[in-house]
Amino acid sequence: MQGTLEKARVLAEALPWISRFRGKTVVVKVGGRAMDDAALRRALAEDLILLSWVGIQLVVVHGGGPQVDAMLERLGIRSRFAAGLRITDAVTMPIVEMVLSGGVGKELVRVIAEQGGRAVGLTGKDGGLATAKKLDAVGPDGVDPGLVGDVVSVDATILRRLGGDFIPVIAPIAMTADGMTLNVNADPFAARLAVALDAEKLVLLTDVPGVKGPDGGLIATLDAARARALIAEGTVTGGMIPKVENALLALEAGVRKVHIIDGRLEHALLLEIFTDRGVGTEMTP
Repeated sequence: MQGTLEKARVLAEALPWISRFRGKTVVVKVGGRAMDDAALRRALAEDLILLSWVGIQLVVVHGGGPQVDAMLERLGIRSRFAAGLRITDAVTMPIVEMVLSGGVGKELVRVIAEQGGRAVGLTGKDGGLATAKKLDAVGPDGVDPGLVGDVVSVDATILRRLGGDFIPVIAPIAMTADGMTLNVNADPFAARLAVALDAEKLVLLTDVPGVKGPDGGLIATLDAARARALIAEGTVTGGMIPKVENALLALEAGVRKVHIIDGRLEHALLLEIFTDRGVGTEMTP
């Protein structure tokens, strides 16, 4: 009986959030590591399907760094990085595109279909969705990262045509205005889409619980000023810095909230959006 009552409380807690976000756009960025585990993929697919069925307009952007690393290793190609970005040469670029769009993305589409949903795999090249420019130099040493870029414009026509009928699952590959294919970091790619779509939320599924404070405890709610202070004082470090900075850019451009949550936690997406306390860090302007 106690378990049944607890389930009823959870559903009752979710109702006002479902009502509030129905018809709103939520962009979800999924890290490559969250796609490594079959149980997590299935739980994520279930979350996405439920969010779609209650009327939330979903857009999913996925990474795939670990999967690209594994394929390059199998082919005898060493992975190289500069300033956290994969150095992508003419040999590596087709492999990156194959793994992201033909492997990681299609696997998530398959799992969504297996759980009863409908999804379609895309890249930023499809329908002119994302136009990018090449990065010429990154990091303090000014390293040329090769075929790596930043999104400079988004044409969301193809996403609007899909409407609420399909969940778009997008690999962060884009083209320049003259047709050059570029590898784009998934976090800023997702942030650019969230801005262009006037998204209610951008959710970043990561490999950490969220942003932590000076005492090591999880910060449940974080405004922009405090986030900048945490970076300046050295509390936010390493790979969390670009995540927080991308979140700040999205907030400044009009996205209402950004959530940084642990993609290793089953159903983290539902818990963050449909419960009062959430499970990660909610960032606000």
